[in-house]
Amino acid sequence: MTRVKICGLTNEEDLAAAIDAGADAIGLLVDVSVDSPREISPTRAAELAREIPPFVSTVLVTMPETTERTVELSRLVEPDAVQVHGTSVGDLAYLTANADADVVCAIDAATDRPERYDSVADALLLDAAETGGTGETHDWDRARELTESLSSPVLLAGGLTPENVADAVRTVEPFAVDVASGVESSGGRKDHAAVESFVTNAKRRREAPIHQ
Repeated sequence: MTRVKICGLTNEEDLAAAIDAGADAIGLLVDVSVDSPREISPTRAAELAREIPPFVSTVLVTMPETTERTVELSRLVEPDAVQVHGTSVGDLAYLTANADADVVCAIDAATDRPERYDSVADALLLDAAETGGTGETHDWDRARELTESLSSPVLLAGGLTPENVADAVRTVEPFAVDVASGVESSGGRKDHAAVESFVTNAKRRREAPIHQ
């Protein structure tokens, strides 16, 4: 069954809704280089991380200026995984060796070469842009080819919504899907009904999506 990550949580109410809906992972944005309503402070991320129960993974999503800063944030937040954007192969190797967490490398599915990161990352996240959070989809057939050719687990992001996630899962068959803006009522605020619908549809892999 495809796993689901709800990304960009900023408050306890949205966190509880995502967990109650059956999310497998929660993404917390810290030190990102783009203007995002989902960005929170490291201290706030650590507070929310402590609210996440066992068997739900905590993912620190970050774009810091240095890999040393990523390691520092990882030690503060104590996530299960660190998701980094715009990181070189060498920096990924450093993070893998020094961060006490799995390392997820986010890449632009259209322009990057995912195979470069396959041996140094624990998982690869395919998005419509290297920075993520654009709300745009990309070529799912290409994503399916990468899912079949790469040894690392592939996470699919980019423009996913409750309405299209079931089709995306059937086409790509990723390890997991990742959503942020596609389940929001406003920037940084989740629509709880949309979160529930997204999780349900993502996990109904062989059936038609349910629209709520």
